[in-house]
Amino acid sequence: MPEHRRILLNGAVAETVREGDELVAGDGRRVKTDDAVHLPPVTPTKIIAVHLNHRSRVEEFQIKLPATPTYFHKPTSSLNAHRGEVVRPEGCKWLNYEGEVAIVIGRTCRNVSPAEAGEYIAGYTVANDFGLHDFRDTDAGSMLRVKGSDTLCPLGPGLVTGWDFRGKYLRTYVNGTVAQDGSTDEMEWDMHYLVADIARTITLCPGDVLLSGTPANSRPVRPGDLVEVEVEGLGRLANRVVSGPAAIRADLGAQPTESEEVLSTALGGDWEFRGIRSPRRG
Repeated sequence: MPEHRRILLNGAVAETVREGDELVAGDGRRVKTDDAVHLPPVTPTKIIAVHLNHRSRVEEFQIKLPATPTYFHKPTSSLNAHRGEVVRPEGCKWLNYEGEVAIVIGRTCRNVSPAEAGEYIAGYTVANDFGLHDFRDTDAGSMLRVKGSDTLCPLGPGLVTGWDFRGKYLRTYVNGTVAQDGSTDEMEWDMHYLVADIARTITLCPGDVLLSGTPANSRPVRPGDLVEVEVEGLGRLANRVVSGPAAIRADLGAQPTESEEVLSTALGGDWEFRGIRSPRRG
């Protein structure tokens, strides 16, 4: 399956195609994949994410799915790339990974059926829908700072075309250890349904990204941790968590909190431990 990557080559943006362990630009220049400086593989006008979709995640939270999917928006300023650093701001503790498959739109899409939706998909890439749950008490409705803060949307390494999303494994690794282990077959709503659902009222443009949901076991990570998301047939997206260069300003706006809502969400819906949990690592 063809894989397209955007990289910096001699200081300029270059569109490349992967050939084995090399990336080949249109003018024939080649660079080793391990040596390339990666950029997000697409330039979306919008990034839309589904709240819950994987059944293992729903069971983990001991809840029921709604009759239809619900969504939130991540601003394009949250985009990050393969090997990019994910920033946990100073003063925050509850930064969670969420390994996902990202759908990339290939042509303008509006008011299509699920049966037609595949014709509007350019391909797929790997995503990590990081969440800064320290702001969940104030932003749970919009998820703006929780999911939209800078660097919290790594995509990559490349855009893969001709990929069949059915029956593919999805795994997240933290420092080399498997942390999430799911499958696209546990999704309640498949890729075509999600595209068609959003496109009923929102025009999807070429390059737009839809994040399709994460399996169980999203947990907090801290500066120094290496988080990798691997999807069968799409590759392995790697990002290291770093501490922010500055603390969250304390002279205005909502501040990071550590309520039971924050903790229980960050730690996987362990509602039974409310008020009796032991201190967690920061």
